[in-house]
Amino acid sequence: MPRALARAEHVPGSSDLLTIGQVLARLKPEFPDLSNSKLRFLEERQLVTPVRTESGYRKFSPADVERLRFILGLQRDHYLPLKVIRQHLDDLDAGRPSTLPTGAAPTSMLTGARRFNRDELLAESGASAPLLDDAIGSSLVPAAELYGDESLKVLMALVELKKTGIEPRHLRTLRAAAERELGLIENAVAPVVRRRDAAGRARAAELAREVAEQLEVVRASLIRSALGRLDASR
Repeated sequence: MPRALARAEHVPGSSDLLTIGQVLARLKPEFPDLSNSKLRFLEERQLVTPVRTESGYRKFSPADVERLRFILGLQRDHYLPLKVIRQHLDDLDAGRPSTLPTGAAPTSMLTGARRFNRDELLAESGASAPLLDDAIGSSLVPAAELYGDESLKVLMALVELKKTGIEPRHLRTLRAAAERELGLIENAVAPVVRRRDAAGRARAAELAREVAEQLEVVRASLIRSALGRLDASR
């Protein structure tokens, strides 16, 4: 098991332990939305187990920080719900064989999220500059100075789709459908969002990911059914 992802065996009083503020200072450059409440929520869900001082303060080891970076990276870059991530980590902690869900990078690659400038993105994806511009214009890829793995995956898919005659402009309906799904997700989490405590906000974010995951299951099933009918009609 990668050492950086193992649950730390804390030694109280060790000089390398970090306060929650120091952990935020280390991770916020990569995860700007990270907050005290988010870290506490991850602890409540038993994804990370910082040691407690005699005064009750949380202290995090360097291994805890790497574990948090791994968890947050999977959430941000692969939209995996915490229950899936926790199962994967539980397996690793117990020494059981475990593989990441489909679409996620191998554990050894998750020491940090990749970032690409425009030229690097084009070179990595094999896309032309006009295709990237069309993707941005169709709101399929965000306009940015730096792009992440999600933009790379989308652009690589657009390269393959273009070979079949499908252009970014043809996919604007997908963007509209995504906006409608966002409305469904917002309605689903509204009762939790109304709770103004930190735990409620963190739970709302996790619930939103879980709802999105289930919508993806339904969408994939509908597409498979449609393909089945298409094959049957031939």
